[in-house]
Amino acid sequence: MAAQSGLSHPAPVRGGVSAFPPVPLSAEAAPFTPMEPSGWRPGSQSEAEKLFSNCAIKLRALRADSVQLKEELNLLFDQLLSENYNRTFEPAVNIRPEDVCSLLKHASCLVPLTQEHLVIKLCQVVHHLLNQLKVIMDEHTLDVLVNYTAGALKVCSTWTHTDVLLALSTVVYGNGPQCHQHLSDLLGEEGFLLQYSSPSQSNMELRRVALTCMANICLRIPGQPPLDDQYRSVCFRAFLKTLQSTKPPDTDELFYCMVIQAALKGLQCCLSGGKWKFGGGEELGSVLAALKRLMFQGAPGVIVEWPAVLYPAPLPQYESLSAAKTAESPKSLEPSKDAANKKRKSKGKGKKTKTEESRGDEREEGDTETVPAPPKGRAEEKQPASFLYPSWKLNSSDSEFSDLEGNAQSKLRVNHGRVRQGALHCLLAVVKAVEKRTLYGYWSSFIPDSPIGGSPPLTLLTIILKDLSPKVRLCALQVLSAMLDSSRQFLAVAEDTASPRTSYTPFSFTLATAIRELHRTLSLALLAETSPQTLTQVIKCLAYLVANAPYHRLRPGLLTQLWKQIRPYVRHRDVNVRVSVLTLYGALVTTQAPLPEVQLLLQQPDHSSSTGAFTPQDSGLSWRQRDGVSSPSRTPVKHSQRSSSTHSPHIPHTPGEEDSRRLWLLQLCVTLVTQPREDQSDSEGVGGGAALEPPPVRLEALQVLSHLVRGYFPLTQHYLCEIGQVSARCLGETDTSIQLHGAKLLEEFGSGIIQQYRAENNVPESSRVPISQVVQFWSEVLSGPLNRALQNEQHPTLQASACDTLSSILPQAFAQLPDKTQLMCITVLLGLTYIENYLVKTAAVRALGIYVLFPCLREVGVLITTALDDRSTNVRAKAAWSLGNLTDTLIVNMESVGVDFQEELSDMLLLKMLQAATRAAADKDRVKSNAVRALGNLLHFLRQSQMTRPAFQQPLEDAVRALVKTVQSEATMKVRWNACYALGNAFRNPALPLDSAAWSHEAFSALCHVVTSCKNFKVRIKSAAALAVPAHRGCYGDTERFTCVWCSLATALENSEDTNDFLEYRYSASLRHTLSQALLHLLSVSQSQDMLGLGASLASEEGTGIREHLMKYLRAEEGGGEEAEKDIRGESLHPRERIGSVEQILIRIKGLKVEGEEERGKEMVSHFLEDLIKICEETWENTQTNREVTESKADHV
Repeated sequence: MAAQSGLSHPAPVRGGVSAFPPVPLSAEAAPFTPMEPSGWRPGSQSEAEKLFSNCAIKLRALRADSVQLKEELNLLFDQLLSENYNRTFEPAVNIRPEDVCSLLKHASCLVPLTQEHLVIKLCQVVHHLLNQLKVIMDEHTLDVLVNYTAGALKVCSTWTHTDVLLALSTVVYGNGPQCHQHLSDLLGEEGFLLQYSSPSQSNMELRRVALTCMANICLRIPGQPPLDDQYRSVCFRAFLKTLQSTKPPDTDELFYCMVIQAALKGLQCCLSGGKWKFGGGEELGSVLAALKRLMFQGAPGVIVEWPAVLYPAPLPQYESLSAAKTAESPKSLEPSKDAANKKRKSKGKGKKTKTEESRGDEREEGDTETVPAPPKGRAEEKQPASFLYPSWKLNSSDSEFSDLEGNAQSKLRVNHGRVRQGALHCLLAVVKAVEKRTLYGYWSSFIPDSPIGGSPPLTLLTIILKDLSPKVRLCALQVLSAMLDSSRQFLAVAEDTASPRTSYTPFSFTLATAIRELHRTLSLALLAETSPQTLTQVIKCLAYLVANAPYHRLRPGLLTQLWKQIRPYVRHRDVNVRVSVLTLYGALVTTQAPLPEVQLLLQQPDHSSSTGAFTPQDSGLSWRQRDGVSSPSRTPVKHSQRSSSTHSPHIPHTPGEEDSRRLWLLQLCVTLVTQPREDQSDSEGVGGGAALEPPPVRLEALQVLSHLVRGYFPLTQHYLCEIGQVSARCLGETDTSIQLHGAKLLEEFGSGIIQQYRAENNVPESSRVPISQVVQFWSEVLSGPLNRALQNEQHPTLQASACDTLSSILPQAFAQLPDKTQLMCITVLLGLTYIENYLVKTAAVRALGIYVLFPCLREVGVLITTALDDRSTNVRAKAAWSLGNLTDTLIVNMESVGVDFQEELSDMLLLKMLQAATRAAADKDRVKSNAVRALGNLLHFLRQSQMTRPAFQQPLEDAVRALVKTVQSEATMKVRWNACYALGNAFRNPALPLDSAAWSHEAFSALCHVVTSCKNFKVRIKSAAALAVPAHRGCYGDTERFTCVWCSLATALENSEDTNDFLEYRYSASLRHTLSQALLHLLSVSQSQDMLGLGASLASEEGTGIREHLMKYLRAEEGGGEEAEKDIRGESLHPRERIGSVEQILIRIKGLKVEGEEERGKEMVSHFLEDLIKICEETWENTQTNREVTESKADHV
C-alpha cells in the first residue's frame, strides 16, 4: 500500500548514522542545534505528522459527490491506520487535538452509514487516533461522533457492531456525563449496550466490547462530575449480572476471561466514580461473593462450591474445600501431578544445580522454624511444611507444556491472573466505598483466624501466600491494607491476655487470634517474597496492622518477632523497600506508645547474631558472593556490610553500661539522614563519590525520629545534642522537605521537654532535662538556620513549621535566653502576623498565643484582636485560642498581683478585646469555642469603675447576651460547655450587676433551661456549677428567680439518671455531686423571703429525693469524678467537714427573722436539715466504730 511504501522510505534523521557531513569547528560554522535521542530536531516535522497533515489536506478536499470517493477514503483511512502515533515510541509526534477533531468530523460527513466497509474503516480510524494521541475532544466533536456511532448501531448490520462499539468506547472514555442526551438510546431498556452486554449474548467479542463501552461511560475523570446515578445503577447491575453468570458451555475460556475482565473494570469504574450506596437486601453480599469467587479464578486445584451471597457473620462460610478434595488440600494451589510429571521429563531449564537444591532445602527448613507451632488438635499439624511455604517459591519450571499447547496455556494463565487482579481491584474499590462499620461484618470471609480444623479457608491471605503472580499478590496486599486502615476502633476489642472460656469463644479472643494469624501469614510472605514491589506492599501492610492492633491487650511477643524479621531489610537494595521498612518502624514506635515490649526492644543491645535477624534471602548471599553474582531483587549486602544492616556505622560504641542504653533505632535513623550511603544499587548509579541516602529514605528516617521522640522521650532525651545537630543540618539544606522534617523534629523534642516540666505529669527533677541544657539547646538552635527558615518567604509551609518550633520552647528556658534572642523571637512572630499566607499567619498567631502564657511576656493583645477579623477561618480560630490564653493570663495576674495589675492594663485595649471576642462568639464553632472562653475571663476581669463608664455598658451587655445566645444555641457540646463555664466565670466578678441588670434574668434562665434539658451531662454539670457561683443572695434577684433556680436544680437532680446513652450515664455521679453542692449553696445564701418556697419544696415528694441525694453527697458515697466541680468555697471533700458545713447552714437559717407563713417555711427547712444531719452523723459514727474494731482485730492478729 502507499502508506506502507511511504513508511519504508529512508529517514536520515531517524537512523543511527548522521546524514550531515562533518563540520570543522570554527567561528563561521553554523550554530549547534541539539537533537533528541530519536534523532528528531526541534522545529522539524516527524514522518507521522507529515503523513497526518497530507491525509488531512486530501480529506478536506474530498466532496460527498466525488466519483472516486470510496477509493480515496479507503486509501486515506489505510494510510492513517498504518502509522504509529504513540508518543512512547515516537516522542516527536506533535499533532494538535483540534486538527484530529476536524479530520474526524469531516470524515464522518463523507462516509454514509450504507457503506458498511467504510463505516468499519472510519470507526477503526477513530479508535486509532483518539487512543494513541490521547485527544481531549471538544463538545461538538463528541456530539458528532456519538451521534454517528449510535446511528451506525441502528442502521448497520450486526457484523459491524464490534468495530462500531470499539470506536464508541473510545469516544465516550471519561465523557459519560457529557453524553447525557444519548444515554437513553445506549443504556435504556432497549439500548444496544444492555442488549449486547447481556449474558444471553453468544458473541463473546461483541459482549466484551459492549461492557468496555459501558465501563468507559462510567469512568470519571478527576475534576468532572460523576455519571447520573440512574445510568450508573443500570451499568452496575449489568456488570454484576455478568460476574454472577457462568461460562456458556461452548465458549472458549480465554474469551470468557476477557469478558469478565471488562465487567470487572466497569464495576470498578462504577464504584470509583463518586459516592456509591449499595442497595438494600443482599446487593453488597452478592458483589462480595462474586468478587471472592473471581479472586481465585484459574487457581490450580481450587474446586469450591461458592456461595451466591456473603452474609455478615463472625464465622467463615461455606467456601471451604469440598470433602472429596480434602486429600489434595495441601496442594490446592499447586500444579497437578501430570504437570509435575511433564516438569520432571523436561530437561535443561527445569533442572536445578546442586547448589540451588541445597539452597532450597535450607530455605524450607528456615521457614518451618520461623512458623510458630499451632496448638494441638489443629489440622495444621498434619500438613507438610510445603503447604505453609508460598507456592511460587516451590515452582521453578516455566516449561510445563509443548510449544503450541504452552502458548495457549500461557495466554490463559495470564488472563486468569488478570481476572484475579481485576477482582481484587474491584474489592479495593468496594472497601473504599463501603462504610467501615458495615464492612467489619464481612471480615471473616476475607481475613481468617487460625484454622480450627480441616482445610484452611480461602481468603486474601491464601492469595498473598499462594498466588503465582506477583501483581495479584500485590493487589491482595493492597486490599488487606485498605481493610486494616482506620480499623483501630474495631480491633480495639481484641484481647487474649486471659485464657478463653471453654464453653464458648469470646469475640475478643477470636479477633485476637485473627491478628495473630495476620502476623503469621505476613511474616511468611515477608520471608519468601522476591518481587521488590510486592515486598514493599507486604511491609506497608504490616505497618497498617501494627498501627491499628491493640498490642497492650495481646500477649507479648508479636512485635518482638516482627522487629527481628524486619531489621535486615533496612539495607535492602530497593529504595521503596527501605522506605517501607522505616514506615513500619514508625508504626512500631507510635502504636500505644510507650509500649513496654517496644521499650525493651529499643534498649536491646545491637547484636546481629540474634535469632531471626536474617531472612532466607540472606542465606543465599554466600554463594552469590563466591560467584560474584548480584541480584537486585534480593538483599545485596556484602559480608562486610552485613553488620551494617543492623549496626549503626560511624557511631562509636562505648563498652559496658553505656552500650545497653544506646538506642540503635535512633542511631540508625541519624546515620541514614547524615551519613553517606556505603553501597548503591544499580538504579542509584555508580561513581560520583559517596552520596547520601535518597530523599525518601532520609525523610522517612526523620519521621521515625519524630515518632521516637514523641512516644519514648525518656529514652531519647539523652541524645539532646545529636538531635539538635541533625535538625540544624536538615534546616541548613536546600531541600524544603528535609527542612520541614528537621523543624518538626525540633518541635517534637521541645514539646517533650515541656511535658516533662508540667506539674501534673509528676516527673522527678532528676529525670528531667536540666534547664541549663535546655537553654543551651535553644540558644544554639535559634542562632543557627532556624532563623533563616523563619524568614524564607519562598516557602510559606517552612515558615509555618518554624513558627510551630518557636512555640515549643520551654517557658522557664525562654526566660533565661538572652534578651536579644527573646526580642528576636517576638519580633519575627509579630512580623509574620502581617504575612498574607494564612498558614504562616495562623502559625504565628498560635505561637504568640503560647508566648502570652509566658510570665515574661504580656503585651501581644492588639495583634491577636486584629487577627480575629481575618478572612481565613483557621487564622480566626487560632486567634481566638490565643485570646483565650491571653485572658487566662490576665486572670492569673489579677489573682496574684491584685488591683494594681488591673489598673495597669489599658482600658482601651480591654474594650477592644471585649468587642473582638463578642464578634467572634457569633463566628463558626471552631472560633466560637475559644471566643466565649475569652469573654468569660474578660467579664471576670472588669473593674467597677469600668462597668459604670458609658463606653463599657453596651459592650458589656452585648458580651453577656452573646454568652446566653451560645448557651441556648444548637452549637456543638464543647462550645455550649465553654459558654456555661464562661457565665460561671463572669459570675465570680462581684462588681457585675447581676441584681439590677436586664440581661441577668436571661443568663439565669438560660442556665436553668440547660441544667434540666440538655442531653449532654457535661454541659449540665457546668451549668449547675455556674448557678452555684454567685456568692450573695442579691445576685440571684427576686424571690421568683431564686425559686426558679432552686426548682431547676431539684428537677435536674431527680432526672440525673434518665439517659439511654451509656457515654452520658458515666457522668451521672459527677452531675449529682455538682447539683448537691449547688442546692446546699442556695440554702447557705437564702434569706427569709425564700423560706416559704424552700419549705414547700423540701416537705413535698421532691424533698424526699433531694434528701436521699444529699445524704449520699454528705457521706461521700459517690465520687465527684473528673467533671465534678470542687466546692465553690473550696470546701474539703471529707464527709465530717461536709456535715459541719450543713450545721453552719442550719444555724444561719435558725437565726433568720421571719413572720407569718415564712415562719412555717423556716421550720420545714430547719427540720429537713436537722434530720439530714442526724442520719449522716449516725452513719458516720457507725462507720468509725466498725473501722476501729477492724483495726484492733488486725493489730491483735
